[in-house]
Amino acid sequence: MSILNNIIDIFRLFFPKHCPVCLGHIDNESQLICTKCMVDAPLTGFENLANNPVAERVWNMIPVERGCSLLFYVHEGLWRNLAYEFKFRGQWHRALAAGRMMGQMLAQSPLWAHIDSVAAVPLHKARTLSRGYNQSDFLAQGIAESMNIKYLRGVLKRNANTPPQRLAAKEQRWDNVKDAFSVARPELLRGRHLLLVDDVFTTGATMVSCGEAILREVPDCHISIATLFASKQEVGIKD
Repeated sequence: MSILNNIIDIFRLFFPKHCPVCLGHIDNESQLICTKCMVDAPLTGFENLANNPVAERVWNMIPVERGCSLLFYVHEGLWRNLAYEFKFRGQWHRALAAGRMMGQMLAQSPLWAHIDSVAAVPLHKARTLSRGYNQSDFLAQGIAESMNIKYLRGVLKRNANTPPQRLAAKEQRWDNVKDAFSVARPELLRGRHLLLVDDVFTTGATMVSCGEAILREVPDCHISIATLFASKQEVGIKD
């Protein structure tokens, strides 16, 4: 064990842990984000509001119990670096730590007390193989750990390898994900209150399509949704 610790110490000497937001050095290994960035975090506060812009957007389309995003995604803001780290730079452990943070925040609000399981919006197999992982899986796993609820891996399936939503025009995003999802393990969802997790909420098209597939195949499943980020523009928040 001492040899391993020495190797880790040497690695940290040359590759110190950095804050994925401001890229500054972090001394505390248990921290995901440095203290300054946490103080300046663009928190939405939606987890404490039953009626919030994310929930209301989805309520118009599918009957979810709760909905929220925890941080605003600002294109010119530093916090987008966190999403880039775990989505495009192989930093899956950042997604796991962000999920734990999400779970801690949700657990502090009584609005989310009835959730008993969590699952991620799936990627297509080809996209998962290309990236090596689904970042939303790690967000969901981290939430499950912090909330002490069941993490359901592989219960949902993405049938079509649709183009990335971020590359599609707003009006095309709904067509991209229409009938794109199905339930692989319906028996695991029956009678549950499922928290459906993704990384970013924009138009809500992906969440709605996934939720529709669940309710079509497992009508007695109750659904809530949560994402790490929400686009301010898409949910109607002005600076």
